[in-house]
Amino acid sequence: MSIERLQWLQRRQRGFSLVETLVSVAVGSLVMAVIATLGYYGSLCMAVSLNYTAIDAASESAVNQLTRDARRANKVTSYTTNSLVLEDFDGAALTYAYDSSARTLTRTKYGVSTILLKECDALTFVLGKRNPTGAFESFPAATAAECKVIEAGWRCSRTILGRKTTTGSLASAKIVLRRQGT
Repeated sequence: MSIERLQWLQRRQRGFSLVETLVSVAVGSLVMAVIATLGYYGSLCMAVSLNYTAIDAASESAVNQLTRDARRANKVTSYTTNSLVLEDFDGAALTYAYDSSARTLTRTKYGVSTILLKECDALTFVLGKRNPTGAFESFPAATAAECKVIEAGWRCSRTILGRKTTTGSLASAKIVLRRQGT
């Protein structure tokens, strides 16, 4: 090889200049920051979606259990806005109670309690008579003995990555008692 060719090769193999290195580090850092941000918000979106699914499934399960129990109950024996006591088909007391401090809805029969809803922010029970006042409304029942319709509604939420998120709207059910008053 000639000396000129050797000198040319040595000049080509010197490496990056300081400016080139700084520019490539800045561009690489920017790309990594964008990837990290997309990853964070993607995982947050996934967590909210899974949270919504879990709360929705728990609400649906609670509605199904309450509907089954209310439809086969003999009567409503007592209630408040956050608790309901039914006389079950076998004569035993069946209680649905909302604990606002624990944020749970609990079903109790024969002294055995089962938590139906967790992380429940609000829950109310309203009793009504069968005869409707409008398309979907019923007259409020003055006593538990007059009850033919149970309306239940609740709202649940969870904390995800330090932020409280309410996923889904107020879940509600209107259940007609089949046996009471017959």
